Amino acid sequence: MMLIRTLPVARSIAAVGSIALAVTLALALPSGAARAQEKTYIMKISAPTIHDVPDTFGSMFGTAVEKDSGGRIKAEFYPASQLGAIPRQIEGTQFGSIQCSVIPPEFFVGVDERFEVMAAPGLVDSMAHGQKVAADPAVIKLMLSLGANKGLHGVAVMMAEPSDVISKTPIRHLADFKGKKLRTFASKFQSEAWTRLGVTPVAMSLGDVLPAFQQGAIDGAVAGVGPFVHLHFIDVSKYVTMINQPAIFLVAEVNKKWYDSLPPDLQQIIDKDAAEQSIAIRSVATDLRKKSEAAWLAAGGEQINLPPDEQAAMMKTLSSVGADVSKSDPELTAAYKIVTDAAARTRQTASQ
Repeated sequence: MMLIRTLPVARSIAAVGSIALAVTLALALPSGAARAQEKTYIMKISAPTIHDVPDTFGSMFGTAVEKDSGGRIKAEFYPASQLGAIPRQIEGTQFGSIQCSVIPPEFFVGVDERFEVMAAPGLVDSMAHGQKVAADPAVIKLMLSLGANKGLHGVAVMMAEPSDVISKTPIRHLADFKGKKLRTFASKFQSEAWTRLGVTPVAMSLGDVLPAFQQGAIDGAVAGVGPFVHLHFIDVSKYVTMINQPAIFLVAEVNKKWYDSLPPDLQQIIDKDAAEQSIAIRSVATDLRKKSEAAWLAAGGEQINLPPDEQAAMMKTLSSVGADVSKSDPELTAAYKIVTDAAARTRQTASQ
């Protein structure tokens, strides 16, 4: 006769209870997907300006991401170079102390030289034209792909405003540029352009410009009217020469490692909201430019236009800068062709 051994009743109950408890705990523990849903991600957004297009886009983008992520991404916004000068903001975005920065692309030239092609003088004729170029699919594909091997994930490209020149003494004629030491953006396209006009170009981050201006280290600066107004350049000069060249574009770059750590649905939100806000900022940028020009005049500033024949002569002098600077580097040449082709495609529609 087969003997069947059984556990004592108390031990049986205890064993069954342990199994039930283990099952209950296993079911109660969140899965990997559920844990990802519960985690909150901080997105620090940095910009060099205040009350202007870069920081306004950053604020709009951060607000949209917080809303669409249901608060799973928390945006912290730092305008006016609070997280350091532009080079430090770029390094922070590359290495992860900053999750997103909104900066003119030519300042990323140390990451990839092709970032500077948008700074070519004469590339666009107006705000409307620049916005068309920034929205061109080929331009978007090029600009957002740059820096992917250097810790960056591009999410948006847009136009901020044209460049103009503030100076301690008025620049009323083309000849008045000669001998001036002007702050420029960090781009060969800009340095070559200004050198041709007899200027000594000094590449400088926006946050360093006003002190250098006040101390006499430079005679003036190339930037948009927005920064001249909102950073109180009127305290050191009232003269702005409205040359409207080159265009100031912006790129929004996200730290790639941080982006790759996000669940797929949050990655999609980042990309989608950046693209949508790069469209929404167009009318805002146009309005901000008009308000900045009016504010400059209201503060006692002067807006100077070169005589039409001298403006045309300047553009003729600068027209070959892009091709000349890019011709020695095949990759830079190819990138320059992409943006100039886009400019040609969109020039007619921008004027309509």
